[in-house]
Amino acid sequence: MNSKTKLGLGILAFFTLIAVVGEWIAPYDPSAMGDDLLSPPSGAHWFGTTMTGQDVFSQVLVGTRGVMVVGLVCGVLATFLSILVGVTAGFLGGAADEALSMLSNVFLVIPALPLIIIVASMLPSADTVLIAVVISLTAWAWGARVLRAQTMSLRRRDFVEAARASGESTWRIIVFEVLPNLMAVIASGFVGTVIFAVMLQITLSFVGVISLSTWNWGTILFWAQSNQALGLGAWWWFVPAGLCIALLGTALALINFGIDEYANPRLRKVRA
Repeated sequence: MNSKTKLGLGILAFFTLIAVVGEWIAPYDPSAMGDDLLSPPSGAHWFGTTMTGQDVFSQVLVGTRGVMVVGLVCGVLATFLSILVGVTAGFLGGAADEALSMLSNVFLVIPALPLIIIVASMLPSADTVLIAVVISLTAWAWGARVLRAQTMSLRRRDFVEAARASGESTWRIIVFEVLPNLMAVIASGFVGTVIFAVMLQITLSFVGVISLSTWNWGTILFWAQSNQALGLGAWWWFVPAGLCIALLGTALALINFGIDEYANPRLRKVRA
């Protein structure tokens, strides 16, 4: 494991821990209003307060959970669908490949943003998990195409033919022979999907499309922008959430780079 991957995993572990314990260690209720209006960072309010006296530090801590839940649920569900469709299509070939490839192509052209806007308008109380499911339904197709291509290059390899000749069933060959050789591609696709889901959720929250009753970093930026925090000089209102977004994106990118270096023989040779 190289240094980039270690740093990325460390930052990701930190945010995961905050997502778990954030609500417990938050010093204030993130929605509670106070008497300190637009107060800069201080001992009482580490990240300052909003125009209505809400504690920004508490909002950031509590909002971390929504971001991480969307990223994790979307990453797991989209990766599962991409493996199920892509590997099956690439290994079986024939009519199954044609049908599953057509399914992937249909979902590949479905735009995620308009679909989520429609779902949010129909279900104003859509929770975080539902938003993650909708995002994952539009995020799996590209990974399925990549896994299909990689599986097609593996299905005629000698070790696969040997397993087939020994009488192994199709599902055992896929699980024990093909999938282990695809783990680096699957891991890279998972990380990329998490990045996509997190950024899309934050964008939707920032523009006010999804419910603002649940705190996340995009919700903080929405209220800061709506109340003209930049014009008022209240930098502490939006900078912490922006830095958290940048740090999480950097962590996921570093992990992705590390996986790429491990999976790509050319990069391994250059690194050596």
